[in-house]
Amino acid sequence: MGNLADDIEKLILHKLANQCEDIVVLKRNEMAEEIECAPSQISYVLSTRFTIERGFIVESRRGSGGFVRIERIPVHTLIYEDAAEQVAEDTMFSEAVKIVKSLTAQGMLTGREAALMLHFFDIIYEHIAPQERAAMLRSLLLKLSELT
Repeated sequence: MGNLADDIEKLILHKLANQCEDIVVLKRNEMAEEIECAPSQISYVLSTRFTIERGFIVESRRGSGGFVRIERIPVHTLIYEDAAEQVAEDTMFSEAVKIVKSLTAQGMLTGREAALMLHFFDIIYEHIAPQERAAMLRSLLLKLSELT
């Protein structure tokens, strides 16, 4: 028999898997009754196993009308957001190239898309000031996460 935290996690993941979208809204008290545990144990599992690092966004409201909303973030979104966070005003062209190569190696970009991005990077590094350039690069990477 597994431990209680594992059982709670499995229940939540099962409920997420049964949804058409990657969002589930649950009542903490109802879950606690179903699994026969304290609501605080549900909260513990949510805060330790359903984190942004693991690909989840959790919104929780306490009280009589309280709920827990769990959304699974697609992995590609996390990868693009991480790449965008790497870009700063002092990011050198060679570092931008490494970001594109990394995204390509992870299967996030095709060779053609990578070539287009590198050409775009070459142009903006030549003609755009560092502050504007960083904002443009971050914007491009975040836009890719929306389109994937």
